Amino acid sequence: MVKVYLRNGKDKALRMGHPWVFSGAVHHVEGQADAGTICDVFTAGGELLGSGFINPGSTIRVRMLSTNGEMFNPSDLSQRIADAIALRAPLLDDKTDCCRLVNSEGDNLPGLIVDKYGPGLCVQILTAGMEKFTAEIVSCLGQCMSPDFIYERSDTDARLREGLSGRDGCMKGTLPPSVTVLENGLRFNADIATGQKTGFFLDQRDNRALFAAYAKGKTLCDCFCYSGGFSVYGLSHDARYSTLVDISKEASGVAKSNCALNNIDRSRFETVGADVFDYLRKTDKQFECIVLDPPKFAKHKGEVSAAARGYKDINLLAMKNIRKNGILFTFSCSNAIDPNLFRQIVFAAAADSRRHVQVLHVLCAAPDHPFNIAHREGEYLKGLVLRVI
Repeated sequence: MVKVYLRNGKDKALRMGHPWVFSGAVHHVEGQADAGTICDVFTAGGELLGSGFINPGSTIRVRMLSTNGEMFNPSDLSQRIADAIALRAPLLDDKTDCCRLVNSEGDNLPGLIVDKYGPGLCVQILTAGMEKFTAEIVSCLGQCMSPDFIYERSDTDARLREGLSGRDGCMKGTLPPSVTVLENGLRFNADIATGQKTGFFLDQRDNRALFAAYAKGKTLCDCFCYSGGFSVYGLSHDARYSTLVDISKEASGVAKSNCALNNIDRSRFETVGADVFDYLRKTDKQFECIVLDPPKFAKHKGEVSAAARGYKDINLLAMKNIRKNGILFTFSCSNAIDPNLFRQIVFAAAADSRRHVQVLHVLCAAPDHPFNIAHREGEYLKGLVLRVI
């Protein structure tokens, strides 16, 4: 058994439930520590803290699998997957057939993500430790869900940081040419093989539903629209008109197809292929409801300053292009931007806009994306609903 001994005083975060041991916290390692090997973690004084996956080539040296002096048994893996799936059961019904089933550290399964899209599953295996359990994962998912297909999208930078190459393709069955899913009674195309994330932004489900309630009777601007999810919700709940803006022509095409899937008349929306910053600077339109759902501006801490400027600029532009008493939904999905910093950035934009701004809601990912309360890094999606007076 590989044993990892921490430096003196570096056990506090683990005792509080944080699931990562960084390389700087490790004093020494005993045993053959190959990437993905299960190890036991000890304090400097020799007290067993728990077990985890070790990766000597990663900055995150150990990803914890158990704490409080407990040891991880590989047979626990299937039970944890089954428990995670059972937790989501109340979210699935005749109106919703897609959700996240396993959320990595949030479900105590570091490096494993499983998303349900109608009759099939999309899987991401992102750590060297979880890679060793690939066969067991596929078997367990088959037993628990009986999916028509299991498609792997292990093609992210996270695998590169673990010393793994990217990989995608079917693990079971055959991926259909197109997959259409239901979310709160609305239909969407999920581009599982090549789309962003695993094919659809499942984490925004509840926020889209809330947006629909505010959108009724209003003119909308759906910025960084991608698949047009916010517009589909708004237009399906009697919004007057929506302008969908995205620099990607492919995104505009997906957004149009999702509007068509839900029988939204073409006269009620337009798609604009443009950089959102440029569009908001140049347009003379004023909107009653704006949503800002940009891609990740900061991939690591070194990009926080530049990202903060970007978030401030885009929120300031939105506040200048929104009508009196307009509603602004604004988000950040950057892990490196914590909720307090994001709020400070948006408040700074409000001050520069010289408009009075009220906070109506503080938002996060839908409940199928749980996170460990001690793991701030898992709280990646944060949002605010503002009334701009």
